[in-house]
Amino acid sequence: MNASSQNVFETLIRVLTESMFKHLRKWVVTRFFGHSRQRARLVSKDGRCNIEFGNVEAQSRFIFFVDIWTTVLDLKWRYKMTIFITAFLGSWFFFGLLWYAVAYIHKDLPEFHPSANHTPCVENINGLTSAFLFSLETQVTIGYGFRCVTEQCATAIFLLIFQSILGVIINSFMCGAILAKISRPKKRAKTITFSKNAVISKRGGKLCLLIRVANLRKSLLISSHIYGKLLKTTVTPEGETIILDQININFVVDAGNENLFFISPLTIYHVIDHNSPFFHMAAETLLQQDFELVVFLDGTVESTSATCQVRTSYVPEEVLWGYRFAPIVSKTKEGKYRVDFHNFSKTVEVETPHCAMCLYNEKDVRARMKRGYDNPNFILSEVNETDDTKM
Repeated sequence: MNASSQNVFETLIRVLTESMFKHLRKWVVTRFFGHSRQRARLVSKDGRCNIEFGNVEAQSRFIFFVDIWTTVLDLKWRYKMTIFITAFLGSWFFFGLLWYAVAYIHKDLPEFHPSANHTPCVENINGLTSAFLFSLETQVTIGYGFRCVTEQCATAIFLLIFQSILGVIINSFMCGAILAKISRPKKRAKTITFSKNAVISKRGGKLCLLIRVANLRKSLLISSHIYGKLLKTTVTPEGETIILDQININFVVDAGNENLFFISPLTIYHVIDHNSPFFHMAAETLLQQDFELVVFLDGTVESTSATCQVRTSYVPEEVLWGYRFAPIVSKTKEGKYRVDFHNFSKTVEVETPHCAMCLYNEKDVRARMKRGYDNPNFILSEVNETDDTKM
C-alpha cells in the first residue's frame, strides 16, 4: 500500500469514527437528557391542565366538601368506586349494629333464653350476622320474608323508617353520580382531535398559522366556536414579570369562527398581520421563542345538548414553518365523500417567506412600483432668462 492510499484509508476511518461517535452522542443526549430539556406545558396535547395548587388554607379545602356533588364528579374512577362501595357497605353494617342493639336491649337474642310467649322486635335475629342481613334486606328492599319487624316496639319501627329514607338518598346520590360521570360531555371531547403540529404558510396571499381539527363522530357540535390563547412570559414596563401572560389569538375558517359546519375536518388559520404576536417571529428564530399556543373549541353536543370544550397546545417545536397540510378529503366514484385520516397530520413543504415582515415589505414594494411618488427633496428653482443676443 503506497502513501497516498494509506492517507485515504486513514481519512476514511477517521470520518467514519467521527460520524459514529456523533450519532452515539446524539442518541445518549436524546435518550437520557431529552426529557429534562422538554418545554413545560400548561395544557397537554390531550387537554389536561398541568398545574397544582399549594399552600391552600384549610377553610378553602372545606369548600370542596360543601360542594360535594361537583367534588364527587371530579374524582377519578378508582376513588369514586371506593366511595360507592364504602357508602353501601358502611350503611348496611352501621344499621346492622343498630338492629343488633335493638334486639339486645329488648332481649330478643337466644342468649337471653326468651320465653315461648315473648314477641321480639324483629323476628329471627339471632346475632350480628342475621342483624346485618336484615339491614341489607331492608335498605335494598329485597324482603325475603323470613325476617320482619313486629309491632312490639316503636324503636324498631322508627329505625325501619329512618333506614328506608336514608337508603333512598344514598341510592339516588351514588347512582346519579355514576350516571353523570359516564354521560359527562368531557367524554364527547375525546372524539375531537387536533393535528399533531401547527404549520405556517401562505393562504390567500397572507401568511397564516394553520391547525387542522376533526370530528370523529357523525353527530355535529352545535354552535361551535374556536379561539386560542398564546401563553408566554412577559415583563411589564414597571418591571413586573408575568409568567403566564395570555394573548388572544383569533382563529377563523373561510366561513368565520362561529357556528362551524363541523361534519368534516376543518383547517383553521390565524392571519399573521401587524396585530399578531407572531408578526416579529421568523423561521430562523421560531425555535428560540418561549411560548405555548393553547387552542380551544367550544360547542354543544347535538345528542345531549350539553356543552363541552376541547383543548390542545403547541410549543415552538410543534410549529412547522414553511409547510401546509396534505389533502385528506376526496370524492369516490359512488358520489360519497371520503376522509383519509392517514394524512390528517401529514405536512408538505411549500415555498414560504421566512418572516411576515418580509412578505408585507415585498407587497409594499410591488405596490410602489405601480404608483408614482413625488420626491420631497426635489426643489424647483426659477432661473432668469438673459438675452445673449443683446450687444
